[in-house]
Amino acid sequence: MPVDLKALLDPRTTALLMMECQEGIIGGGGKLGALGEAVVRHGTVGQIARVLAAARAAKVPAFHCTMARRPDGGGAVVNCLLLGATKKSSGPGLLPGSAQWKPVAELAPAANDYVLTRYHGISPFHGTELDQLLRNLGVRTVVAAGVSVNVGVLAMTIEAVNAGYQVVIPREAVTGTPDEYVDAVLQHTLRLLATIAPVGEVVEAWR
Repeated sequence: MPVDLKALLDPRTTALLMMECQEGIIGGGGKLGALGEAVVRHGTVGQIARVLAAARAAKVPAFHCTMARRPDGGGAVVNCLLLGATKKSSGPGLLPGSAQWKPVAELAPAANDYVLTRYHGISPFHGTELDQLLRNLGVRTVVAAGVSVNVGVLAMTIEAVNAGYQVVIPREAVTGTPDEYVDAVLQHTLRLLATIAPVGEVVEAWR
């Protein structure tokens, strides 16, 4: 069934969620090698920046969903391989306010943006005020951008659907690794949960 993207992305009821677009994850200081390489290869940051600029122009609230670590690692339980690898690679680098923790320069938060930080888990809906803030803003549709399709974007999408939101994924504004796996997840999983649209169409819907 054809989707009315302009209606789905009504600025009055839509928010942009950017998942872990941080210097220490996808920027020059990032230590998640294959993912960082995929971001550069696909020009993902530039595509997210296009979506972010359009969102701001349309007065769509933008949320920077970040991950952080305490210096002593407190509160972050390593209960799966991914969190163990992330803790080892990031070390104390993702301290709140540090250069590694901050969103990459091209996506730097503006005064009206929201910045939410979690210390544990793989979804920005877990243990943060994200859901409450979205509901208080009257949001019904979330636009999911960032990394990675492997886990973070997938988790964010599932949690958003569980919470009753519609989800739109701007295709070029998300990535993961390897490329063929990302394509498979988008085709066989995320397509069943979200509306996947080219970045150009999302930007046009907000003009």
